[in-house]
Amino acid sequence: MFKKILVPLDGSELAAKILPHVVDLAKSNQAQVTLIHVCYSPLAFGAGELTPELMKKAEIHEAKWCSSYMGEAAKGLKTQGVDAEVKCLEGVPAREIIGFAEKNNFDLIALATHGKGEVAWMLGSTAERIVTHSNVPVLLYRVIEYKAPLLKEVYFATPGVG
Repeated sequence: MFKKILVPLDGSELAAKILPHVVDLAKSNQAQVTLIHVCYSPLAFGAGELTPELMKKAEIHEAKWCSSYMGEAAKGLKTQGVDAEVKCLEGVPAREIIGFAEKNNFDLIALATHGKGEVAWMLGSTAERIVTHSNVPVLLYRVIEYKAPLLKEVYFATPGVG
């Protein structure tokens, strides 16, 4: 069903939690996976003031990081038997991801959702934009980081205790 899967990664551990699921999906569909990272510099889009030299250094640093991080992620997929490649782009993340997926005839965009603050069900702005604007089907993996309460939080929050 899915022969081409696009997986946006931003470098965070939470975003990478989609990868084990993508491995299973890719193997069961004999799909090719493309990992994509969009380098976004708000400075390049009119926010802030930096010298051209500093901007160039930042762009070079981001490109090196993207190549290294994404290369390692693709290598990890390949060791698990998944055909994977990497694409690093520049621009506004949601716009570039959607455009790349549509232009290159992807069957699926698979990504993890982050949630904001204590509201775990709320989609991050990039995930929300992709879901609401993409013509390509989107698979969201909901990442909920559970933090067990400290004993004193449970003890003092329980009525009649303490």
